Amino acid sequence: MARTRLPRRQLLAETVIVLLLSLGASAIWSALSLLRTALTARATHTSISQQTSTLNSSRSSTQWLDVVYQLVQIALALVPVALVVLLLSRELRKPLAYLGIDRTRQAPDAVLSALLAAVIGIPGLALYLVSRAMGINTTVVASGLGEHWWVFPILVLAAAQNAILEEVVMIGYLFTRWSQAGWGRTKVIVVSALIRGSYHLYQGLGGFVGNVVMGLIFGWLYTRTRRVLPLIVAHTILDVVSFVGYELLAGRVSWL
Repeated sequence: MARTRLPRRQLLAETVIVLLLSLGASAIWSALSLLRTALTARATHTSISQQTSTLNSSRSSTQWLDVVYQLVQIALALVPVALVVLLLSRELRKPLAYLGIDRTRQAPDAVLSALLAAVIGIPGLALYLVSRAMGINTTVVASGLGEHWWVFPILVLAAAQNAILEEVVMIGYLFTRWSQAGWGRTKVIVVSALIRGSYHLYQGLGGFVGNVVMGLIFGWLYTRTRRVLPLIVAHTILDVVSFVGYELLAGRVSWL
């Protein structure tokens, strides 16, 4: 564990501020979105599954401006990653290496990433379909960018951005800071997983449960390996398959 001279209260305050500037804020908006979805479903006498959640939506009818919007959105979403790396660099000479984001274990990381993607991705898809059938999950539209040449590159970049942001902040940074503050391993893993699930609440209860389980697995694995990189790669694979797969299959299969 990285050593620090910062007092416990300051460490915890720092994590709260970082979260409110990034994924914690997303959790708040996500909870409000779920509440709005539930109230709409009640008012219209429909189920939550009849409403949609669009993950990658178009921002302008002008193609070049839409691309600019997408790229800027992706870039700005990574600012919290730069922030937490800067914060950790105050006591760590090589914070990325400390978090296990380097090329020292390329082959084991690649194998672990592929296994993680398979172990989480297949049951995750099944959970989504079951949750939607039960009426407790929205219908997720993974891509709403239309049909343009740049859609696939943007979706891949968006997938990588999601993975880098979530794994560096939720795993690498928070596990370091909360451990420094004296939290036990189980508490760190569970709280991080619950936060991860909460910023997916806009999808419904299925999205929440699935991401909590993913957070528990990723968190436990990080405490064993001390490497964030395979988590980033696995998460990127999951999102690329979801985003690009939806773009390729939407309108061609009945269950999307």
